[in-house]
Amino acid sequence: MTELKTATDQMVHPELASIEIDGQERSDFLMKGALAAGAIFGLGAISPFVRNAVAASDQGDIEILNYALTLEFLESAFYKEGLKRAGASGALKELITTISTDEDAHVAALTQTIKDLGGKPVKAPKVKFEYADTAAFTALAQTLEDTGVSAYNGVAPEIKSKDVLAAAGSIVQVEARHAAAIRLQNGDSPSPDAFDPTLSQEEVLKAVQPFLVK
Repeated sequence: MTELKTATDQMVHPELASIEIDGQERSDFLMKGALAAGAIFGLGAISPFVRNAVAASDQGDIEILNYALTLEFLESAFYKEGLKRAGASGALKELITTISTDEDAHVAALTQTIKDLGGKPVKAPKVKFEYADTAAFTALAQTLEDTGVSAYNGVAPEIKSKDVLAAAGSIVQVEARHAAAIRLQNGDSPSPDAFDPTLSQEEVLKAVQPFLVK
């Protein structure tokens, strides 16, 4: 019987076999397989393995981005409707206009990022907001903004791509400014705590469920 040998001196690219990858996720196993194949059979064998590993890694980020996109759709619709229905004027109307423009930009940026990663952006959900006057609108705005900041804080540790994490970080900073501005409008502290709370996806989806129309 002929023994199958994979000694280092028989490998085409032994340097690939020396690379270590820590982790137990599917993408980690795929990347390990890619390096093993490249070490034994050459660099040409790596391409399909790496492509599958990267796709598996990106998929988690795409799901998180779609989660964030759903929240941004919600806020975008809320402020767009508020400009017509909340009865705001003066400085408050200017603030709502600014926030509305920002939320639209967030929707566009997240949508494009998901497409760039090869994913499919979720569709905008149907929404319904219950408020009777300007004060009720700004109170609901505070709830949405505080929830949005906590939502980004909650999923940030799960993001794998540094580029995606940087993009999410740039959005959550603006969302925090929105929250502070709305809080001031309501006569509340713009920064009530030294550290913002985090919310899980389940907690956030439960909080926004009353605004979603099935």
